[in-house]
Amino acid sequence: MTDSWQPEVDELARRVELAQRMGGPDKVARQHAGGKLTVRQRIDALLDPGSFHEIGALAGKATYEGSQLTDFMPANFVMGRGRIDGRPVVVGGDDFTVRGGAADASIFQKQVMAEQMANELRIPIVRLVDGTGGGGSVKSLDQTGRTYVPANPGWEWVVDNLASVPVVALALGSVAGLGAARVVSSHYSVMVRGTSQVFVAGPPVVARLGEQVDKEQLGGSHIHARNGAVDDEVSSEDEAFAATRRFLSYLPPSVWELPPRAEPTDDPQRGDEWLIGAVPRSRRQAYKIRPIIEALFDRGSFLEMGRLWGRSAVTGLARLDGWPVALLASDPYQYGGGWTASASEKVTRFVDLADTFHLPVVHLVDQPGFVIGTQAEQAATIRYGSRALAAVYQARVPWCSVILRRVFGVAGAAHQNASRLSYRYAWPSGDWGSLPLEGGIEAAFRAQLEEAEDPDALRAEIEERMNLVRSPFRTAEAFLVEEIIDPRDTRRLLCEFAGLAAPLRAPGPTARGLRP
Repeated sequence: MTDSWQPEVDELARRVELAQRMGGPDKVARQHAGGKLTVRQRIDALLDPGSFHEIGALAGKATYEGSQLTDFMPANFVMGRGRIDGRPVVVGGDDFTVRGGAADASIFQKQVMAEQMANELRIPIVRLVDGTGGGGSVKSLDQTGRTYVPANPGWEWVVDNLASVPVVALALGSVAGLGAARVVSSHYSVMVRGTSQVFVAGPPVVARLGEQVDKEQLGGSHIHARNGAVDDEVSSEDEAFAATRRFLSYLPPSVWELPPRAEPTDDPQRGDEWLIGAVPRSRRQAYKIRPIIEALFDRGSFLEMGRLWGRSAVTGLARLDGWPVALLASDPYQYGGGWTASASEKVTRFVDLADTFHLPVVHLVDQPGFVIGTQAEQAATIRYGSRALAAVYQARVPWCSVILRRVFGVAGAAHQNASRLSYRYAWPSGDWGSLPLEGGIEAAFRAQLEEAEDPDALRAEIEERMNLVRSPFRTAEAFLVEEIIDPRDTRRLLCEFAGLAAPLRAPGPTARGLRP
């Protein structure tokens, strides 16, 4: 007899090979026919080559004849550790080839362990979601002969991870129920156009309510990338993996560390000449904010998040002389840059993300105020806008505002926390106050205008007088704005801010965790 355990090691290899077959050749072919990769192909495409260390490959449903294993269906969740750009991460993915990703074939402890592992090892987690991941289908109730009171095992780790480690969720197929909740309970979520859908319940269940829709009509990316349920849509799975890698590059492994600086690749002294005319003299004329962003930040470093929803607010991650920062701006082409209810929600969530992971904030300000009118009131804009204002005031990360043009009203007051050091610059195009003069004159001088023999002449006289008052130099004379700068100097000053802010960043959790 030998003391060697080679027979068991051979059996181990056989079982691992069976697990890697997933749902079998037919199911794998069906996955590919739908334009989707298998979970194992996804993991290989996401991670650094050869870095995946799988955990729980042997978990699944086994069939025996005597002591011999005759059949094996692996659990429909593949998880483990790997590396992205050399940095450790946890990755967990649904295997749609096994019971369509439903919990009928799952061993929920694997999902729970993935979340717990990321939390306790203090490293990011990437969820590759392709199925329900919840309580299974009605067939599972028929098989067990009982029902149950719903619970989400391990959800405490999902919640705590939002306050602890970067969480990325990619919706890569039809995602329903708990799977949908796993997608949105993240810091960055992405859908693939045409091949992924997200919904609380799928078309067959919705049909029982009398609504006949297909998967795309019910929960395609054209819906959720525009209502804020997910952050972005991309055209392929490879693009989703690239976005994941790029997003994580700006963040620390956990809140107990600081965001890493990249090797600087752009001249911090660069000042693009065209910036001096970037903001039109006509206050009625819009301008494009994204070219300004590209000019002020390290070239090619801007990763925009949520471009298709809350569109009057522009949010994303960027670098200044290699230092990662959170960028907030307004888009004058959308509601003039005014904050809608959805834009306010977007700002709240983004500022909380920056505060959670110690990213200094740069705010490019052109804020005419909250959007007004009956639709704005029906959308409870002031409620969501006040939450955004609270998020700004609760943030503790270094903050720099650059006033490009307008700053008006309560939303304008949200351009920074006024109780902190005003690290703030203004361009000569700055225009500010409690209300814009246009429209404000009619409200303030209504009685005089109604009594005037020539209201138009009086209005023109008042406008001429008030235009002198609105000069930003008048404000600077009273030290109510600290510095008016040449726009071409902005990048140099922002890079200085990033350098000064870097040692002020303090690792550790924030007082409140980010919520989906």
